[in-house]
Amino acid sequence: MMNQNLDAGTISIIIPTLNEAENLKNAIASTQPSTNIEIIVVDGGSQDGTVEIAQGLGVKVISSSPGRAGQMNAGALAAKGAVLLFLHGDSRLPTGFDVMIRTTLQQPGIVAGAFSLRIDASHWGLRLVEWGVKWRSHFWQMPYGDQAIFLTKEVFHKIGNFPELPIMEDFELIKRLKTLSKIALIPVPVTTSARRWLQKGIFQTTLLNQIVIIAYLLGVSPERIRSWYRQ
Repeated sequence: MMNQNLDAGTISIIIPTLNEAENLKNAIASTQPSTNIEIIVVDGGSQDGTVEIAQGLGVKVISSSPGRAGQMNAGALAAKGAVLLFLHGDSRLPTGFDVMIRTTLQQPGIVAGAFSLRIDASHWGLRLVEWGVKWRSHFWQMPYGDQAIFLTKEVFHKIGNFPELPIMEDFELIKRLKTLSKIALIPVPVTTSARRWLQKGIFQTTLLNQIVIIAYLLGVSPERIRSWYRQ
């Protein structure tokens, strides 16, 4: 499934999962063809066959207590590559992602990067969401976790890994990275599932996301924000 000759040029793709049986096969398939990669699925207690699917595809699987930040940190600890790529279990990488990542990280002054976002449904409202993500990422240098954040392992450990928060761990990671240097946005998109927007409603989900960010910046505890988000 992957190149086992891990070296300084290896990209470790870390996929935190919790009941992602429906999407995981496509996520892993999107990593091929590529060179010098390892795939680590970090499962937080799935009950739907996620682990069995990952094992059947020949990728490394480790278990962790549930919580995306902790799962991604566990994956980074197990990673053998010099570059870390954090991919959500319901997302798919673009063809040639490995070349794009290596090229981006070799640019002077770039400390990390992410991709553009494509939401996998045809509703016009989702095109507006994508436009908003593009604007935010470009002008504020604030990509989020669903855009497949990547950076070197050295930098990841330098900034203290993902903060162990129940929500907003990607936001906080990017804030820390911005204090070091620039974050690149690759204009080619990662494709992510539309389920979150379609289940709650596109407008409602977008509004909720903005409320979550404002609440976090105002000092509301991540635990309280997480409880709102779940409701």
